[in-house]
Amino acid sequence: MFEMRSSSNSTDYDRGDGLPRTELPLTDNALVVLAKRYLRKDDTGNITETPEMMFRRVAEAIAAPETSYDPKADTKKLAEIFYREMVSFRFMPNSPTLMNAGRELGQLSACFVLPIDDSIESIFDTVKHTAMIHKSGGGTGFSFSRIRPEGDPVKSTHGIASGPISFMTIFDVATETIKQGGTRRGANMGILRVDHPDIEKFITAKTRTDRLNNFNISVALTEKFMEAVEKNEDYALINPHTGKEVRRISAATVFDKIVESAWQSGEPGIVFLDRINRSNPTPRLGEVESTNPCGEQPLLPFESCNLGSINLSKFVEDGGINYRELKKTVEHAVHFLDNVIDANRFPLDEIREMTLKTRKIGLGVMGFTDLLIKLKIPYDSPEAVNTAQEIMEFIESESKKASAGLARKRGNFPAYSGSIYDRPDTPYMRNATTTTIAPTGTISIIAGASSGIEPLFAVSYVRRVLDGTELVEAHPLFVSAMQELGLYSDELMEKIAGSGSVQELEEVPDELKRIFVTALDVSPKDHIAIQAAFQKFTDNAVSKTINFPEDATRGAIRRAYLLAWHEGLKGITIYRYGSRPVQVLSLKKEKKGSEEIDRSARMGSNGKIAPRPRPLRTTGVTERVRTGCGNLYVTVNRDEEDICEVFAQMGKAGGCAACQMEAESRLISLALRSGIRVESIVEQLAGIRCPSPSWEEGGQIFSCPDAMARVLGSVGNVKIRKETTTLMTCPECGATLEPQGGCMVCRSCGFSKCD
Repeated sequence: MFEMRSSSNSTDYDRGDGLPRTELPLTDNALVVLAKRYLRKDDTGNITETPEMMFRRVAEAIAAPETSYDPKADTKKLAEIFYREMVSFRFMPNSPTLMNAGRELGQLSACFVLPIDDSIESIFDTVKHTAMIHKSGGGTGFSFSRIRPEGDPVKSTHGIASGPISFMTIFDVATETIKQGGTRRGANMGILRVDHPDIEKFITAKTRTDRLNNFNISVALTEKFMEAVEKNEDYALINPHTGKEVRRISAATVFDKIVESAWQSGEPGIVFLDRINRSNPTPRLGEVESTNPCGEQPLLPFESCNLGSINLSKFVEDGGINYRELKKTVEHAVHFLDNVIDANRFPLDEIREMTLKTRKIGLGVMGFTDLLIKLKIPYDSPEAVNTAQEIMEFIESESKKASAGLARKRGNFPAYSGSIYDRPDTPYMRNATTTTIAPTGTISIIAGASSGIEPLFAVSYVRRVLDGTELVEAHPLFVSAMQELGLYSDELMEKIAGSGSVQELEEVPDELKRIFVTALDVSPKDHIAIQAAFQKFTDNAVSKTINFPEDATRGAIRRAYLLAWHEGLKGITIYRYGSRPVQVLSLKKEKKGSEEIDRSARMGSNGKIAPRPRPLRTTGVTERVRTGCGNLYVTVNRDEEDICEVFAQMGKAGGCAACQMEAESRLISLALRSGIRVESIVEQLAGIRCPSPSWEEGGQIFSCPDAMARVLGSVGNVKIRKETTTLMTCPECGATLEPQGGCMVCRSCGFSKCD
């Protein structure tokens, strides 16, 4: 966290409350994200630039390469154009460009794919290269498909191979160690072909939550495999080392294992590898094996890509879309992203060489849901699908025109010969790809826009501010709409924040319910329809989360995967709420035989509750729970009547932490011996959150009190149910994480597991 300072110590660069000074219309959320991850700081952690200075720094650095093509170029004028596009929040480049442009590091790309061959030398060279990329602010994708399967003989050592999953663990540990200096966390994509002999182990690799936490994983599905699934046929597993068939197994069985694992944990995702390679613009350079961490950017080995997003909500005027202004921004954005390639300081020579051959850029969008709301179009409607296709077809067409215009002045990308553009009707093309739909995570927070092409996560939600205070915030367009109708109230916003949805509230008019739909209000079929609409006019791929309610069946997920294949998607990521369960109390009266147990409290002579005395001997159990603060040991004891006391001790705790746990234990014990029902105590403690949650046996432990509640509930035979909308909490600030484009993002502080 950046340093908090009082107004008496404030500098020209902050407001005196730890947030940067600015004249731009930035939300406090945006200022927190900027201060924490993007703005320059001195050696003591004090902010040394304002948001305006950051955007100016970036604009000037990206305009500078212009003179290498035209020595007389007016770089000041170009920098002003780039600056205006950013400070108007019409366009934002990817995070490394905002962080590093014009600074010593100078690494500006977000996406990299590294090759891994079947040798120890190659594997550990790639580990080293991964560390260098993560240190510079990038994310990495790998295919582990070339590594021989577990148990295969290794002639050079007369041993046996440990298989691809064991080596993934090495990459995971290295990523955990780097952590990228606190600005961007390391993120990886691990891909394995469905015909690899270890595919079944890979599918279930992340059902355990104690490993591969720095990886997203996806199975690369082939057309032959998908056809075998539909025909209920077997398919061949191929040893990549020998190229020989190992055995044949049921495609439907493997497909159902993918479905089962995704139903349980949200992973693996799937990518349709043959489909990706059919649209590979430079097949002479090789085949695509992997993607970036969120799956939207397929890349050749050693390629990188620079991404940027247009904020569509800024182009709504008079009930329509201002395509004239959108065309200008597309042209400026393509120019900006092409210049990024020349301004970039690549972490490896191999990456520089391959990137300059193809000069891939990925222009995408954010604020799509905001645009639909302004146009009064429901997200889950045919009109929304048509709007998505119309907008993306325009951006795709104009981005190609802009790239061709640059090529006339600067030349085609070097691998143009033999590419898909090498034909008479496209004699000029500067960039092998121009469009990608990325999740936009933190840059959408800066721009004050909805993320990528996702629907709203919640109409109203709780935001945790820097001092831990929780504030209820609502989508500004919803607030405006309710105020215009005279229906707004703070109490209603708090009520909505409970679930995030307005669909069951009588206070909200039907016409607003249709427009303000959230991720869980939208059916998986409609989610896929939007993704497919954008994919039709996107060079690379589309990052999007297909949301399912907690009670979704495995069959529903299976049907979604098949629909994604038939609709032309290049990949799909699903998230079933509750798939990483957070458990809360289900109130239920206990019965002993046919009689309900009476928990009425004993009354003292003064008519007040008095606890029953503690006996000399009790019996009980002690359970260890891993919390974000360390191992917590919780003891629950019984007397002749029932549970009578609880003790909790942290392995290494002392001071205030130990005092607090002792106080909690005494009060719980007092309540139990006073006749308070176990259920009531668990209800009060379960779900209490601290900034350092953890995972234990597939469930999230929010805090030490939450851990005590879980042990007490288990011993007391309190039946547990899952929440209907299970929410994961941010490990940095404790606010709710939102699933966005295959990743989890915090809109309060900007934390992202993939960013």
